[in-house]
Amino acid sequence: MFTQQEKTETTVQDDPPTLPAGKHLIMIVDDLEPNRIILNDQILALGHVPCQAVNGLDALEKIGQRVPDLILMDIVMPKMDGYDLLDHLKASHKFKHIPVIMISALDELNSVVRCIKQGAIDYMVKPFNPVLLRARINAALASKRLHDEQEAHRKQIELYNQKLEMRVRERTQELYESRKEIIFRLGRAAEYRDNETGLHVFRMSHICARLAREIGLSEEDCQTILLASPLHDIGKIGIPDNILLKPGKLDKDEWEIMKTHTTIGAEILSDSNSDLLKMAELIALTHQEKWDGSGYPRGLQGKEIPLVGRIVTLCDVFDALTSKRPYKRKWTNEEAKNYIQQEAGRHFDPELTQVFLRILPDILEIQSRFQENDEESYQAQSARLQS
Repeated sequence: MFTQQEKTETTVQDDPPTLPAGKHLIMIVDDLEPNRIILNDQILALGHVPCQAVNGLDALEKIGQRVPDLILMDIVMPKMDGYDLLDHLKASHKFKHIPVIMISALDELNSVVRCIKQGAIDYMVKPFNPVLLRARINAALASKRLHDEQEAHRKQIELYNQKLEMRVRERTQELYESRKEIIFRLGRAAEYRDNETGLHVFRMSHICARLAREIGLSEEDCQTILLASPLHDIGKIGIPDNILLKPGKLDKDEWEIMKTHTTIGAEILSDSNSDLLKMAELIALTHQEKWDGSGYPRGLQGKEIPLVGRIVTLCDVFDALTSKRPYKRKWTNEEAKNYIQQEAGRHFDPELTQVFLRILPDILEIQSRFQENDEESYQAQSARLQS
């Protein structure tokens, strides 16, 4: 026959295997062996699995190996007492939700209040009533099950929200790319009327974004300029071919018609609630204005011209000069650079011009990525735009 102590030692496991459904691991923390034996038997009688620790340090080590569902804890112990152990547990994100019942010989109100304030869910005074102890254990485990169910539900919701957020980000990116492609296609539709491939809008839009970034505009504004600037000449779709494609110089009446592409473009893009299309409308209307007031359609001067209009004017002219058109030859980079320098303060914002010339190597690199005689497909060009 086993003695009571032998029976306890054969039953208790400090590192039990996975527990069957309905069973819980309950830790007893007490420096006195008789107390541990009594509590051990009560736990077994309830159909749960006990484990033991002789002080707070011993308990912390064992809890780190296997987290119990409930802790029955004495207060007065060597090395680390119950108060300190309770503080350690409640300060830990991993262990703070373990319910703790204090079982102590200290029948003092101050001890009870202190334990409850530190996070214990119950306090029992030795010698305890076994029936009451079992009721308190069952109540604590029921509370733990409820917490575990709520935590599992919270994690499910969190996982669902993460998946939903990922899907929203993916969908947002898809919409962004679709909108980007539509805008560039519209811009190319206008450019195709006086340009063999329409790659001017690719180059010009990236040059605009690079210049905007250099002068300190936010990344959001830079991206908006990237998407809005290709629509600067959308109004050309309203210009007759005999004027738009005329190889020679336009006469006065033809020139007046040509100038209306700015107002036509603004009209096409007007009355939108989209910040992108509002900027595109502003660009379409003002990209032919000049710093000295000699531009069109309104003859704006200096900083009366919106910043985005001044940016697009400069970038558009430089790339147009270095592109072959039906009515002009392709200028060299040096010729275009000299022209930009000469027109600073007349056609172009002089401060923007200085910045533009400073980043000219980057601009030339952008142009090299989108060559007019590039034989890549439109899909490949779009992929390069996203890089």
